Amino acid sequence: MPTRCRPQYWPRQHARWPGFLVLAALLLFSPQVLAAGAGELDLTYTLSGFVAVTLFILAYALVMAEEKLHMRKSKPVLVAAGLIWTLIGWVYVQEGLPDAAEHAFKATLLEYTELLLFLLVAMTYVNAMEERRVFDKLRAWMVEKGFSYRALYWITGLLAFWISTVANNLTTAMLMCAVVLKVAEGDKRFISLCCVNIVVASNAGGAFSPFGDITTLMVWQAKLVEFQEFFELLGPSLVNYLVPAIIMSLFIQNKKPGALEEHIWLKRGARRIVCLFLLTVVISVLCHTVLHLPPALGMMTGLGFLQFFGYYLRRSLPRSLERKRTRYSQRGDWRKLEALGSVVPFDVFTRIARSEWDTLLFFYGVVMSVGGLGFMGYLGLLSETLYAGWDPTLANVVLGVISAVVDNIPVMFAVISMDPDMSMGNWLLITLTAGVGGSLLSVGSAAGVALMGQARGIYTFAAHMRWAPVIALGYVASVLMHLWINADSFNVFH
Repeated sequence: MPTRCRPQYWPRQHARWPGFLVLAALLLFSPQVLAAGAGELDLTYTLSGFVAVTLFILAYALVMAEEKLHMRKSKPVLVAAGLIWTLIGWVYVQEGLPDAAEHAFKATLLEYTELLLFLLVAMTYVNAMEERRVFDKLRAWMVEKGFSYRALYWITGLLAFWISTVANNLTTAMLMCAVVLKVAEGDKRFISLCCVNIVVASNAGGAFSPFGDITTLMVWQAKLVEFQEFFELLGPSLVNYLVPAIIMSLFIQNKKPGALEEHIWLKRGARRIVCLFLLTVVISVLCHTVLHLPPALGMMTGLGFLQFFGYYLRRSLPRSLERKRTRYSQRGDWRKLEALGSVVPFDVFTRIARSEWDTLLFFYGVVMSVGGLGFMGYLGLLSETLYAGWDPTLANVVLGVISAVVDNIPVMFAVISMDPDMSMGNWLLITLTAGVGGSLLSVGSAAGVALMGQARGIYTFAAHMRWAPVIALGYVASVLMHLWINADSFNVFH
């Protein structure tokens, strides 16, 4: 889920190092006058401060080398977060201010906890829909229709754009990639082009929805942008997707793949789980907009609904199987009768266990590490450099480009923690650029990294780079579209 995390929080390769070191240089060697720290002590130019920043850089370097080291990305950031806050605690104890450090840690932890509960429920519902074969059914329907290559290109792209508004861009991209790999098997050129299109579409679709990416969720939960205000980014997001999509479509041979047939049946309760998920989203929005309570309250309530429904499915399974055996036997539908042998009870806790825990723990490490650096005063220093030394609009556009080489989660969390005095238009702009900036490189988003593994040897870093100028054109066009159609919002401050 930007998330553009999106999850944007998946493995990163060594190509991301230069951009991150640029950001680190801004943190350490800013020529600006020292900004006031977020804590009672300014630790930006102290030994403990330099050690903390070094720890974070080393941890993030290990994250980016995950594929080479075969070490989960959560490990280094968890250790870095613990060591950074240990340094802070030690310094504040020496200065006789232990309560200040404790309060800051608890406040940062509360921010993470609200996001954790929200994401955990969303992942559980997505896993439940996957287990009930909702996504398999959609893929099978598209395969059976026998669409032409050009139609398949547009259908997968448009579905990726719209589905990613409620599901994370990783799940959406992998679903659409599975369709393309199945239908166009063997046509590497077309598969590669479709994968580029899917990555761009998934990231763009998540940029105008609070549920589309972790970064948009962070902005929404911080109450910097209201739920309905995100939809002002619909036009720019569409432009970001359509500009490169139209140009790339001109290079598709309009031929038709061979017909394929795949029979998929939805498992019992699949449609009702989809409805429960939509109901949970509505409750979450109402909790935030009407009751002014954290959206996590609505999501956890929805998890309770799913647990009750899972209980109903388990208790009623024997009667349901008996009815279906009788009905299929009378019809002579032996294929469906045989499929009943693979029916298993629905277990919510199994779905929770299948959540991407490495990502959730990685997110904890990032949030707590960046929160610690902010408490030391580094985010104030960075804010002074970017938002006082530069025009906020330019700063937000540059940060969007940086998010193509640096994970957009720490970038967005850093901006939120800085809380620069920006207009609503600029908060929408950083939400847009952080979400779609990851499309510039294949390693810039979770969707791109996942598809490089799913379509290994076909969709590669170099294959994506060939279309980078076209994607950059869409990035620029989306920014200009936002500056034009949402010009009034640049006069409104949050």
